[in-house]
Amino acid sequence: MKLLFIIISLLGVGLNASAQNGKTNFTVGSTKPVTNEAVATFAEGCFWHAEIVFQSLEGVRDAVSGYAGGTDTNPSYEKVAGGNTGHAETVQVYYDPSKISYETLVKAFFASQDPTTLNRQGNDAGTEYRSIAFYKNEKEKQVIENEIKRLTGLKIYKNKIVTEVIPFKKFYTAEAYHQEYIHNNPDNPYVSNVSIPEFLSFKKNFKANYKQ
Repeated sequence: MKLLFIIISLLGVGLNASAQNGKTNFTVGSTKPVTNEAVATFAEGCFWHAEIVFQSLEGVRDAVSGYAGGTDTNPSYEKVAGGNTGHAETVQVYYDPSKISYETLVKAFFASQDPTTLNRQGNDAGTEYRSIAFYKNEKEKQVIENEIKRLTGLKIYKNKIVTEVIPFKKFYTAEAYHQEYIHNNPDNPYVSNVSIPEFLSFKKNFKANYKQ
C-alpha cells in the first residue's frame, strides 16, 4: 500500500470499491474477547486486506489492525514502516469457536496471501509485510504446521512456504484511522485497485461460510 498507492494516486486511477463489493460494512467491536470468544493473530501483508478477509467469515466478530512480532514497545505506523521495529502489520481476529474453527481461520490465512514471498506481498515489500502465524499454545502451533505440510504436499506453490510460525507475545493496536480502512475509504485508489480485487479473488476461491 506504499509505493503502488503513490503511483496510482498520481495517475488518478480509481474504481468505486463499494460498487464492486457492497459487503465491507463490518462493525468495530471491543478489542477484548467477549464471553466464549477466542482470539487468533496473523500477519499477511497489508492489514487493510487482512481485516476484511477475516471479518467476512461467519463466526468472526471483528478483526483489529495492529502490530506484532517485534521488540518496539511503542510502535507507530511510521516506525513500523521504517523497518526497524521488528513488527509486522498484524490483525487480531476475535471469533466464536462454536461457529468457526481455528483450523478454518488458518486455512483462510494461507489462502488469502502468497506465503512463499519473503518479506513481501505483491508490491508491498519490507519486513513489516512478512507472513507470520502466531500461536498461543501447542495445539494452535500443530494446526499451523499441519496446514503447511498439507499445502506443501499438494504442491500448491512452486516455491517453499516461508511463513514464520512463532509464539504470540504482544499485540499493539494500530492508529484509529487504520481500523475499518477499506469500509471508510472505498474510493481510495489502493483500496479500489488492490485491496478489493484481492478480497474478491479470495472470496471466489476460498470455500467458507460468509456473512450476508
